[in-house]
Amino acid sequence: MQLPSDPSKSAPQGQSDFAPVSRRAALAGLLALGIGGCRSKHTGALQHFQFEQAQMGLPFRIVLYAESQAHADTAARAAFARVAELNQIFSDYEDDSELTKLSRTSGSGQAVKVSDELWRLLTVAQATSRRSDGAFDITVGPLVQVWRRARRQRELPTPEAIAEAKARVGWQHVALDPRARTAKLLVQGMRLDLGSIAKGRALDQALRVLREHGITRALVTGSGDMAIGDPPPNRAGWRIELAPLDAPGAPPTRFLSLRNCGFATSGDLFQHVELGGKRYSHIVDPRTGWAMTDHSLVVVIAPDCVTANSLSTTICVVGPERGLALVKATPSASARIMRKPGERVEATESWGFSQHYEGAK
Repeated sequence: MQLPSDPSKSAPQGQSDFAPVSRRAALAGLLALGIGGCRSKHTGALQHFQFEQAQMGLPFRIVLYAESQAHADTAARAAFARVAELNQIFSDYEDDSELTKLSRTSGSGQAVKVSDELWRLLTVAQATSRRSDGAFDITVGPLVQVWRRARRQRELPTPEAIAEAKARVGWQHVALDPRARTAKLLVQGMRLDLGSIAKGRALDQALRVLREHGITRALVTGSGDMAIGDPPPNRAGWRIELAPLDAPGAPPTRFLSLRNCGFATSGDLFQHVELGGKRYSHIVDPRTGWAMTDHSLVVVIAPDCVTANSLSTTICVVGPERGLALVKATPSASARIMRKPGERVEATESWGFSQHYEGAK
């Protein structure tokens, strides 16, 4: 599972007309700006606007085409408001979020009625855990806390600390009742962490709100993940840059052309820590309790951002062979996996990924 970025850290913003996922733009801590729109160019009756706002502890960026500044402002404000609303449900940082309140009931024997939004993500998460044999697990929160502490203190956690946290982790300890729409956490001290799928849902919902306001040519990004709508005027798709793996011999930068899909990246390219001479990722394997040491960068394209997020994180944990099998079993999904398990860089793509490259036929 992927640890959320530290919302206290920030870095300069990247710039582009077509919002590429560059080394800077994929970094979780980009400098968050206010909602003020920026009109950059005209394309017939439609104008190009960009908005950025801090949400979920990271910058969310909206790029859209609209007929006027007023239309763009209204739609962007509504989209950001929807993201803020979802954060009050999904956040594991906020003490009064619905997710945090649910975690507090762990081990009490209490079945908690949950909102439709939280129910949706809980069922998606449990289905993904089942498919991946526990490689994806939203109960990983106690282990996330251990590794966050390790990153702050720059000290490897002890096996005892890992074991203690792992005793409170396990997707099988979440009991969902589909008739009553309740969730029960069976082990005391459990802490749910929806991680990137919460961000994916927020991105998908922000794009939906823009469409409800009559704006279909839009793209919404959060820390390198994207919900992508219709392409800019007179273009086949949004031009997306794939950042290369930061290792000698890695394939060069390539560009994708995407429309009406979800896009997600996972890996240790930007978030990792050196402990005891070894590089540890911000992604934790909930089955072992240890942070991943595989130097990797995974890109997934899927019908929506929630699906893309869950797959990209899972692939980082299970590796290329099992990961590509999961992708193959997911309708309209494709993936690119870059790894450096030893001295050589390995590149693997699922069937269908190459059709998304810029200029592909």
